[in-house]
Amino acid sequence: MHDFITGGAGFIGSTLVDRALSHGHTVTVYDNFSTGIPEYLENAKRQPGFRLVTGDVLDAGKLASSMAGCDRVFHLAANADVRFGTDHPEKDLRQNTIATFNVLEAMRRNAVREIVFSSTGSVYGESTVIPTPEDAPFPVQTSLYGASKLAGEGLIEAYAEGFGFRTWIFRFVSIVGERYPHGHVFDFFKQLRTHPGYLDVLGNGHQKKSYLYVLDCIDAIFTALEKARDPVNIFNLGTDEYCEVNDSIRWICDYLGLDPEIRYTGGDRGWIGDNPFIFLDCRKMHSLGWAPRYTIREGIIRTLRFLEENPWVLERR
Repeated sequence: MHDFITGGAGFIGSTLVDRALSHGHTVTVYDNFSTGIPEYLENAKRQPGFRLVTGDVLDAGKLASSMAGCDRVFHLAANADVRFGTDHPEKDLRQNTIATFNVLEAMRRNAVREIVFSSTGSVYGESTVIPTPEDAPFPVQTSLYGASKLAGEGLIEAYAEGFGFRTWIFRFVSIVGERYPHGHVFDFFKQLRTHPGYLDVLGNGHQKKSYLYVLDCIDAIFTALEKARDPVNIFNLGTDEYCEVNDSIRWICDYLGLDPEIRYTGGDRGWIGDNPFIFLDCRKMHSLGWAPRYTIREGIIRTLRFLEENPWVLERR
């Protein structure tokens, strides 16, 4: 199996690269390093089945030529900046939706028929069905990020119908763990290193979120690839628990041995599109025999340990 992985130098992507190589696959990583981190590929570069192409998914010609000879695509390259989406609306359209179209066209040109897509629980907007299953009614979209990912899903499904592709679409909750480069754990840890006496928190701290440890995420992806063989396979990926932001703050502060003043900005969300309650129904994924091995708290602690041991990541981002 020759896997082509867009965004393979990122947090989830590089972890996926290591797993694919460990399974004996040949792997081509395609990344423009706008957010990817070269050091995350150091182990992969030592493997004989690894190839790195520095390129942008918006460069359709280079993307297609680089994909030649591959058997399956993992499309993880994306703009994941939900918070500042309204500052640059075109960015989500180009880097998420148009980029996905380019990937699909490159696949069609190269007769590649399998694609794994990293989508998001944000496509459910502010769902009234909690926990939210894959077939929940779709409400009004609340973030440009979620809207762009949903458009990508639609394109992939249409290509599956029109050109005989097989696809696996994963709607993630927030992922935590080693190589974690952004998000609330990163932000809180960086703040507390700079000023341990206080912590600025967007919203009121009562936002309810679910998080999944990165290795559990990778386990789920490969389980689905083995056991789900419909033309279109859509799975929620998360844990069967959620926590408040305040719970996460307490775990982080306890781990660091700190008791800072918590300074809230107020309101039930931190930014436009910040769903105050995200909790996905993952029974469909469980039916394949997968279950997460780590709790949310354990995933957050492992993230903190990685950031402590790799302070250069804080400066890089």
